[in-house]
Amino acid sequence: MERTDAELIAEVLQGTTASFELLMQRYLPRVFATARRYARRESEIEDIVQEIWLKAFQKLESFRGDAPFEHWLMRLAVRTCYDALRIHQRNRETTFTELSHDEQDWLEHFVQKPDDASEHAEAARQLIERVLEKLSPPARLVITLLEIEERSVKEIAQLTGWSIPLVKVRAFRARAEMRKLIAKMTRDKYL
Repeated sequence: MERTDAELIAEVLQGTTASFELLMQRYLPRVFATARRYARRESEIEDIVQEIWLKAFQKLESFRGDAPFEHWLMRLAVRTCYDALRIHQRNRETTFTELSHDEQDWLEHFVQKPDDASEHAEAARQLIERVLEKLSPPARLVITLLEIEERSVKEIAQLTGWSIPLVKVRAFRARAEMRKLIAKMTRDKYL
């Protein structure tokens, strides 16, 4: 019979650390999927996942059980990813790199015929990834949660600890930041 999260957590808190491994096995795919949304290199993803599990183990006694363990863990995961984004942003030295040929074609096609631009979805996806990379950490976090993961404003507020009005403001600013980046890319291409 499979033990519940609450039973495993109680065992860990009583000193049976092997039970934590069972929790890890249960939620590892979800934690990896979350980390992959915020980092690109596999080594960064692994570092973030390791940090998430380390924090989860260290803070396990703060889990109150009001909500499912998975919600608590995902909130911790999102905040850890956000911290990693902020550190990465601070240490980033790269400038806007040249667009690939496919990205240039897609952007040109989109500027001329926005309704037909879905033909080159892969180039669009690559362009969006490039734009997301250049966003500030709060902007990237809110766009990822809102637009890519399709979470509600209320869910984002719960995951991040931000107020609902702050989530809305950050979403507005993130979209404006994206528009500026895309406009700059377009301007650079045609000037």
